Amino acid sequence: MPISERLDIAKKHIQSAREYTLTNVQDLDVDDWFWMPESQTSHIAWQVGHLAMAQYGLTLFRQRGRLTEDKQLMSASFRKRFMKGTVANPNREDHPQPEEILSVLNRVNEQMLAEIDSFDGEQLDEPIEMPYSVSPTRYGSLIFAGDHEMLHAGQIGMLRRLMGKDPIR
Repeated sequence: MPISERLDIAKKHIQSAREYTLTNVQDLDVDDWFWMPESQTSHIAWQVGHLAMAQYGLTLFRQRGRLTEDKQLMSASFRKRFMKGTVANPNREDHPQPEEILSVLNRVNEQMLAEIDSFDGEQLDEPIEMPYSVSPTRYGSLIFAGDHEMLHAGQIGMLRRLMGKDPIR
């Protein structure tokens, strides 16, 4: 399969998942972002912040490493708050507000869209270090970005339902 076609598949996969995520949060107010059911350990603010951090890691960092200008995409404290292994803090003052979280999410996505077509096709099949999920290659990381987002979009959808909101799909 030509490199441009592989990148187009990855890009469409990631964008489709992003569109679904955004439909799940578009009608929420600030309180909804931080609502946590008693039996759960997450809220929507953490889910969306985690998606921003993960998209950065899977689609930018795994492809070309960390660049100085990446600090403008998200702060180190944002990345550390939402990285794998962290949990949602029920105290909303300990998290960025939804507008900031969405701003980071959008900046990372815009940067990925600006860069993805320039990823070196020969390097897409190069192995990456652990942790990885689907395939231990740079291309596998791009494909997993969409899968990972859908997994968390499902968790956002479940949180919406537990709040008593109508399902999106």
